[in-house]
Amino acid sequence: MNWLVDLPLLAIVLALGLLFRRRLGPLGWLTVIWLSVFVFLNWGFAVPVPKSVVKLFLGIVTLSLLLFASSDRERWERVKTPVFAFLTEKRFAPVLIVVVVLIPAAVAAGIYLDRTAPPVAPAFGRTVHPAPPDKIVVHEQTLDLVTLSNPFRPLERTDPDRFREHVAHGREVYYSNCFFCHGDLMRGGGLFAHGLNPIPTNFQDPGTIPQFQESFLFWRISKGAPGLPPEGGPWDSAMPAWEKFLSEEDMWDAILFLYDFTGYRPRARHEAAGEGEGH
Repeated sequence: MNWLVDLPLLAIVLALGLLFRRRLGPLGWLTVIWLSVFVFLNWGFAVPVPKSVVKLFLGIVTLSLLLFASSDRERWERVKTPVFAFLTEKRFAPVLIVVVVLIPAAVAAGIYLDRTAPPVAPAFGRTVHPAPPDKIVVHEQTLDLVTLSNPFRPLERTDPDRFREHVAHGREVYYSNCFFCHGDLMRGGGLFAHGLNPIPTNFQDPGTIPQFQESFLFWRISKGAPGLPPEGGPWDSAMPAWEKFLSEEDMWDAILFLYDFTGYRPRARHEAAGEGEGH
């Protein structure tokens, strides 16, 4: 959460409620709530929320507010009356004309600016796959990424049935949390992908997960975009630090499923060491 935005926003809403609790009316309160959610989704998080996610939640909020307003006959009349007055009474005609002209003009201007905006080079070069640190702390446990390995990978040889259980659990983890951005087929084309910068990783690309040890993926999943080093920026990714939501087993199982689904094998430690790389 970005408390520098959230706390002032809450203060503004409370102030409006105290100052205009009688004059604001149901329509005013619904508008304040909608604008508060809009500001909260756009600027209330440390990690940017994808535009597609913002639009989705604003649609849900709009529908919810309409249902609330229309659930009571008296409330619905108090909401409709000022709207109909604005649309039909002559005293509001000049303002209505301005609104009718400005809305399509604003949409057209936004489209034009998006289409004609020149590409801007980043402030510094970004490394697509930055080197991980030697150690990370996950769930208050210090892990050495140089020697870290997937604790469930050996089951592939020693206990295939248990291994498949972990892969199946990893499938549940992926489709409950990851496929919204990375997609059903792991090609980076999920529902929210078009609102992300950069776009989600295409795990089907042979230049991605086959090039890394499983400890690299564990680092990237557990720490997300907030855990990237400076050479990984500028970074507007919305990928969260999944350690806040998933257990270590969840993350390791998801990694097993990534490799199982794509048919790739993780890079062995001796391969990386043979090229003089630690990870």
